[in-house]
Amino acid sequence: METTLTKVKDNLVSISMTIPAAEATSAYNTAAAKIAQYINVDGFRKGKAPRAVVERHVGVDRIQQEALEILLPKYLGQAIYDNKLDVITQPAITNYKFETGKDVEVTFEVETRPEVSLGSYKGLNVKVEVPAQEDDAFDKALNGFLTQHSSLDLVLDRPSCETDTVVFDFDGVCNGEPIQGGSAKGYALDLAHSNFIPGFAEQLVGHNINEEFDIQVTFPEDYHDSKLQGQPATFSIKMKEIKQRVMPELTDEFVKKSSKFATVDELKADIQSYIDNQRENIKKVNAENTVFKSVVDSTSVEVPQTMVDREVASLKAEYQQRLAYQGVNWEEFLKSQGEAFEKSLAEEAEMRIKNSLIIDKISKEVEIKVEQADFQTKLAQMAGAYGVAPQELLKQFGQNPDFLSSLSQQIVNDKVREFLLSNNTIEYVEVKAGKEKVEA
Repeated sequence: METTLTKVKDNLVSISMTIPAAEATSAYNTAAAKIAQYINVDGFRKGKAPRAVVERHVGVDRIQQEALEILLPKYLGQAIYDNKLDVITQPAITNYKFETGKDVEVTFEVETRPEVSLGSYKGLNVKVEVPAQEDDAFDKALNGFLTQHSSLDLVLDRPSCETDTVVFDFDGVCNGEPIQGGSAKGYALDLAHSNFIPGFAEQLVGHNINEEFDIQVTFPEDYHDSKLQGQPATFSIKMKEIKQRVMPELTDEFVKKSSKFATVDELKADIQSYIDNQRENIKKVNAENTVFKSVVDSTSVEVPQTMVDREVASLKAEYQQRLAYQGVNWEEFLKSQGEAFEKSLAEEAEMRIKNSLIIDKISKEVEIKVEQADFQTKLAQMAGAYGVAPQELLKQFGQNPDFLSSLSQQIVNDKVREFLLSNNTIEYVEVKAGKEKVEA
C-alpha cells in the first residue's frame, strides 16, 4: 500500500492511498454477496443472485462504497500508524477511484491533534491568593446549624420586621398591564434573605396581618424579561401571616436530639473541622488553578476554528438542555443575549480546548498512566456524590463508552494537577480588604 500525506491547513491532513487490485476485488465480491443477502431479486433466492445481477439491481457505486467500508479500517488504520498521526476526528473520504481489476485510489481528510509547545511546568515559584478566613466564620456556621433546627412561630401582636418571614397575596401591574407571573396567593418570603426585585421586601416591613397596601418598585435594567427592564411597577399586597424565627437553646440535650453528637463541645469541634477542611480545599483548588494558569500562559498552541466550532455546538447543547429544564425558551434566550453570548461561548470553547490539549501533552511528557485502581477510586467519589453504591453507578453507565472515556479523562486531569502541585513551589498569600499576608 502506498500513502501520501499533504497538509491542507492548520491541523487538517489529506491522506492519499493506493490499495492493491487483488484485495480491492476480493472486498468488492464480499460486498456484493453481503448486499445480496438483503435484496429481493426476481428468479433468485435471497443471497443467491450473481454479482452481475446485484450490480444491475443496486448499482456499482453502492457495491464499491460497501467494499470501501470493508477495506478502509485496515488500510486507514495502517496509514495512521505508519505516519504516527494523532487523529481527533473520523476520517472523511474526499475522493476515490474504484475500477474493477485495478488498484483503488482513495483520498481522505482527517484532523490531527494540534501541536503544543509546552513552556515551564516544573520548578516554578507560584504565589497563590487565598481569601482570609472571616473572623466570624465559626459563629456563622454554628448559627446556620441552629437555624436549620429553629421554628417559625406566628406573630399576632406586632407589625412585620426585617427578620420575619411573611405570607402574603400579591398582584403586579406595569404600564397598566398585569405582569405575567407577577401574582400569587399565600406566598412566603423571608424578608432578611429576599431574592425579589430590589426594594420589594423592604416595603413589606412595618405592616400588620390582614393589612392591604400597595408598593412601588422599579425593575432592574438587566432584568431577564426585556419588556420589564427599567420599568416602574405597582404591587397590591395583602398581608396574611407574620412569622418570627425562634432559635433553639444550645444544650447537650438539644445536640443529642438533633445531631450525631452527644455534647455541645463535640458539635463545635466538628464545625471547626469542617471550616478547616473547607479552607484547605479552597487553598488546593486555588493552587491548582494558579499553577495551571502559569503553565497555560507560557505554552504555545494554536486552536483551529473547526475545533472551536464543534466545542461551541457542544456548549450550546448543554445550555439548551439546562434552560429547557428551567422552562426557558431557547430562541427567546438567544435573542435576549445577543452577540455577547456567542462571543463568550467561543472564548469558553477555545479555553476548554487549549486546557485539554495542554493537560494531554503534560500527561504524555510525564507518562501518566490510568490504572484500574484509579477507576475504582473515581467511581467511589462519584457514587458518594450521587448517594448511590459504586456498583449501581457502574451498572447504569458502565456500558456507555462515552462515560468510561469521560471518567478516564477526569482521572488524567486530576493526576496532571496533582503532578503540577507536587513539582512546583507554592506560596500562599492571604488576601483581606486589599492587604496581603504570607501564610506559612
